[in-house]
Amino acid sequence: MKIKNSIRTLKTRHKDCRVIRRRGRTYIINKTMKRYKARQG
Repeated sequence: MKIKNSIRTLKTRHKDCRVIRRRGRTYIINKTMKRYKARQG
């Protein structure tokens, strides 16, 4: 999994990116473009 230093820049890159918070961590997932996947925290 690719870890970006800024989650916000990854979010604005593609229209299908979703911000999801699970167990105190912030995830960016994208169903259509699998390369946009990130975790923070």
